[in-house]
Amino acid sequence: MKSFRLITHRPETTYTKPHFYILNKGLNSGKPLNAPCPNCFVCLTENEGDREFMYWLCFGLWHSKSFQFFLRGSVIPFISIHELRKHLTESEAKAKTKAQAFEKAINALRLLEIHEEKIKVSLKMVDAARRSIFCQLLRDTGAG
Repeated sequence: MKSFRLITHRPETTYTKPHFYILNKGLNSGKPLNAPCPNCFVCLTENEGDREFMYWLCFGLWHSKSFQFFLRGSVIPFISIHELRKHLTESEAKAKTKAQAFEKAINALRLLEIHEEKIKVSLKMVDAARRSIFCQLLRDTGAG
């Protein structure tokens, strides 16, 4: 089993081991993050390989809305560190028994993330072109 430790993130703390952050409040609870935010846990691992495994496991669970079941709270939903730790441990054990299928799924998720980022860049460029066309129209008509 991969060794990981979940703790509550403290802004003044510096982490030396490979790590990533997990959002713990809101409807996106369970989302893995590379940068900290005010409401997150830290997943500390022993090595970079374990970090990648746990990050993508968490990413897959978040995308499949697996954490929704564990949310509590009526105004701002949140996931407890105990429930998250338990769910990650159980999911890690399942993923380990199907290591090849898990690796294949991780590679597919990585490719999809790359494509999503490219699409986001393209959409930003389309939006900038729209603004440019409209601004040019205003300049040509003397309205701007």
